[in-house]
Amino acid sequence: MEPSKVQSEGGLNVTLTIRLLMHGKEVGSIIGKKGETVKKMREESAARINISEGNCPERIVTITGPTDAIFKAFAMIAYKFEEDIINSMSNSPATSKPPVTLRLVVPASQCGSLIGKGGSKIKEMRESTGAQVQVAGDMLPNSTERAVTISGTPEAIIQCVKQICVVMLESPPKGATIPYRPKPASTPVIFSGGQVRADPLAASAANLSLLLQHQPLPAYTIQGQYAIPHPDLTKLHQLAMQQTPFTPLGQTTPAFPGLDASPPASTHELTIPNDLIGCIIGRQGTKINEIRQMSGAQIKIANAMEGSSERQITITGTPANISLAQYLINARLTSEVTGMGTL
Repeated sequence: MEPSKVQSEGGLNVTLTIRLLMHGKEVGSIIGKKGETVKKMREESAARINISEGNCPERIVTITGPTDAIFKAFAMIAYKFEEDIINSMSNSPATSKPPVTLRLVVPASQCGSLIGKGGSKIKEMRESTGAQVQVAGDMLPNSTERAVTISGTPEAIIQCVKQICVVMLESPPKGATIPYRPKPASTPVIFSGGQVRADPLAASAANLSLLLQHQPLPAYTIQGQYAIPHPDLTKLHQLAMQQTPFTPLGQTTPAFPGLDASPPASTHELTIPNDLIGCIIGRQGTKINEIRQMSGAQIKIANAMEGSSERQITITGTPANISLAQYLINARLTSEVTGMGTL
């Protein structure tokens, strides 16, 4: 590799390990028939590509090698995913091509450097590469790692990964990292009786959006330790029953052929006035923890910015998790504003 090439990639040509979180269908695409695709990727990129074992809906793909080998492997993965998108569109009425999306798993101690002071670094990455970059607010379960989602054209993703690698090499992780290990996943659905039942195919975002149409909120009823609006939970229960046959806990096989058991995680951001943030957090974080538990979403509240009268809330999870979290946050706000009492 000539020096000018090395310099153009941040002056780096050292060995690095990058971990990716993928759904089963994506992993199948990377492996290919009889492992031919991953074999070709390993040979052409010269990177080591390992895929975690298991029948989980999510798998970890670990890419190790010199930075130039990692960039080649990422390029091949991004172009393969784009090819999959184009192939799936040939049988679909959709006209606009969705972006390629990759999820990196990054030690939480490095995420601050990726975001930069006041979000300056992540903003610079978005502007200079054209890729969308989102850092999850909360750590992945039982780990000290966070998901970093990159989406855009394959070219934008490759440029973005190069910049992320530079930051990760300049700011090594602090302390020990507990790596994320995917487990058979299921999403809790809350019933009107207050019990929680796991279901890998939770009610879709479109159905849950019915709950977000901000009707005047009804009286609350205490169920377990949570106060929940009566009719809305019944509606959520009915929607869930209409949409999804239940699978036993721990069984992750989708009930519908071709439907991924674990919908892709996405992120939604809200801004809340400073003077209302307390009613969402609750004493010692009790209310926000209830909302996290009930919705199944990861919820991160940004620190107060100097001179700003608002705080940003980042919600990460499946579309259904996000919709339910938004609904619960709105319910808290409405009860505060209208003086309806405590949720």
